[in-house]
Amino acid sequence: MSDALVIIPTYNEKENIENIIRAVFDLEKEFDILVVEDSSPDGTGAIVKRLMTEFPERLNILEREGKNGLGTAYIAGFKWALERDYQYITEMDADFSHNPNDLLRLYDATANEGYDVAVGSRYITGVNVVNWPMGRVLMSYYASAYVRLITGLTIRDTTAGFVCWTRKVLETIDLDKIRFVGYAFQIEMKYTAVKLGFRVKEVPIIFTDRTKGESKMNKSIFKEAIFGVIELRKRGIMGQIKPGK
Repeated sequence: MSDALVIIPTYNEKENIENIIRAVFDLEKEFDILVVEDSSPDGTGAIVKRLMTEFPERLNILEREGKNGLGTAYIAGFKWALERDYQYITEMDADFSHNPNDLLRLYDATANEGYDVAVGSRYITGVNVVNWPMGRVLMSYYASAYVRLITGLTIRDTTAGFVCWTRKVLETIDLDKIRFVGYAFQIEMKYTAVKLGFRVKEVPIIFTDRTKGESKMNKSIFKEAIFGVIELRKRGIMGQIKPGK
């Protein structure tokens, strides 16, 4: 078993899932993979199970009933990882918007440079996004600026979904009290880690929008992020963010 786990949540990712799994397993550093599968009607789960016979020690699947949101998928994955001996746990999309090669750089920031959290950042060195319409680029960029303004975070890419967490961080955060499920989940996790005193490094990446499959972005997810940060700020001011027991 590797010391590092990559968690990939899936819903209707049959066009991407085999390729992303093979790309991760082709890296020079060994990573295990946990696919958190939300009952995809397109057969994503069956593809993963077929590949598990080829990679029996490295590929795992956690199947859930229904489509329950990105945040709950990652929380389930984090808990699965903590039940085992993984020391570095990374969130990554299935659609190649996150380059698997960058897993090595996130791992290095935590395992070798001593950071508690490594964020694959689209905005730490300008705007590094490919294939997004300008309207979406501006929305994402200014959403992160809004989050920084409200929360006081210095992280440039607060909604980033390509993040490596050390085991210590995930053991310290009370995962049962993480409330949000969409992009606000990403903000809440980072805000909580910073409030608990953990060190975060932003690692510059180039984010490339998916070329296969459909985006999961919708208005309710964006709305949750806008109003969720205000609640996060209130909880921070009131001292409600505390380590789990």
